[in-house]
Amino acid sequence: MTEQLATARKPSSRTRRIVQVVLSLVLVVAIFYYLLRGIDLATVWAEIRALTWLEMATLVAIAGWNLCTYAWVWMSVTPGLSFWRAMGMTQATTAVANTIPAGIGAAMGIGMTYTMLGSWGYSRSRTTTAVLVSGVWNSFIKLGLPVLALALVALQGGATGGRVIAALLGIAGLAAAVVVFALMLRSEEVARRFGLLAGRVASRLLRLVRRPPVAGWELATVKFRTRTVGLVQRRWIAITVTSLVSHLSLYLVLLVTLRHVGVSDAEVSWAEVLAVFAFARLATAIPLTPGGAGFVEAVLIGGLVAAGGAKPQVVAAVLVYRALTWLLPIPVGIGTYLWWRRRSFVAPGKEAPTPAGLEAT
Repeated sequence: MTEQLATARKPSSRTRRIVQVVLSLVLVVAIFYYLLRGIDLATVWAEIRALTWLEMATLVAIAGWNLCTYAWVWMSVTPGLSFWRAMGMTQATTAVANTIPAGIGAAMGIGMTYTMLGSWGYSRSRTTTAVLVSGVWNSFIKLGLPVLALALVALQGGATGGRVIAALLGIAGLAAAVVVFALMLRSEEVARRFGLLAGRVASRLLRLVRRPPVAGWELATVKFRTRTVGLVQRRWIAITVTSLVSHLSLYLVLLVTLRHVGVSDAEVSWAEVLAVFAFARLATAIPLTPGGAGFVEAVLIGGLVAAGGAKPQVVAAVLVYRALTWLLPIPVGIGTYLWWRRRSFVAPGKEAPTPAGLEAT
């Protein structure tokens, strides 16, 4: 009976994934159709072709720097990981996330992270710690950047009631997240209580849609604390700096692209660009499309045009920016994946060395 149920679930699961992929692709096409209708694409192409070789070389160089920052983040959360290994892993997983839709790519990327780090001798527990900590820091910065950007816009004289309210809500949300995280790391009992509370809230919400309650969340939060507390205590500065540099490098690609295309600071200030960029980053929090395709473009184009940018120039800049930050990592990632497949740095079963002061959990 059990085997029959398992066999029945497999086609259903496969069908669900196919439907998710199709819907994701349809969504991307629909968003781009809406964004580009009524736009003279010849004018947009002329704006792109107007870029000089020096401007293109500058953009490629900044885009290359941006790709390197991904490796530094993983080096900070995975002590002992070399730059080239980190670079190969991050580009390969990014390529998967940018091409496979409906959240499947993101899940496959995490699986590749375990496989590649495992091939270099890192245990699953150390990989889990790195995945969790990098994810938490990434979420903190995604929440913090809109607050910072709105504050900078306000200082430049763009303080409206809506922006002030949004900034205050963002500050409250970020502060609450940081406080909860700090308390969980401070005490195992606090982590257990938070897990119980979160589990009760989740169960009540699930009851509204007639889903079964969750269980074991208090054990999960205690385990999360045990795995992360040592790494965070010793390396939180490096993790914070590298994560912030990575996000701001991505913003720099967008800012320089806009300026090269012809969107001046008088039209859209650097602080307004940062605000639009920050909210576009939030649009990728739920991976409905590969690499946020469609959603990121919609937020960027809509926000930058609303801020004062000419639509043909904004569209041209956003397309170049996405080519450098979404499309470029795909061939690079394929190359690094093939590089990893051809080389073996650590023999199977050999544990990667643990740096002094850090214990493998």
